[in-house]
Amino acid sequence: MSTYIEIETSELSDMMATKPMLLVDVRNDDEVARGIISGAIHIPLALLPLKYDQLTKAENVVFYCHSGARSAHAAAFASSKGCKNVYNLIGGVLAWAKAGHPFVAKDEGNKK
Repeated sequence: MSTYIEIETSELSDMMATKPMLLVDVRNDDEVARGIISGAIHIPLALLPLKYDQLTKAENVVFYCHSGARSAHAAAFASSKGCKNVYNLIGGVLAWAKAGHPFVAKDEGNKK
């Protein structure tokens, strides 16, 4: 059975500071052009079946999208493929922005 954990923006913020993770934005290119959460990589939901092997090496994988619906599908898919510690950000970037968290340009997203 595939399972994943729903997390709030405050939990994601704490995790980003304390746990190694792969943060995955599954929105479309035009949405990502407006900004991405710092540290995230961009894999559009439609391409996830082709690129999920990138996720299997991560200890924790957190998915997000615009509102949380597409990322829930991504989280269920990754979990069904054997990824461990899979999370979905409730409310997506809408909740992230409402909580006052910043975004960066896509090219700056995965620089660490």
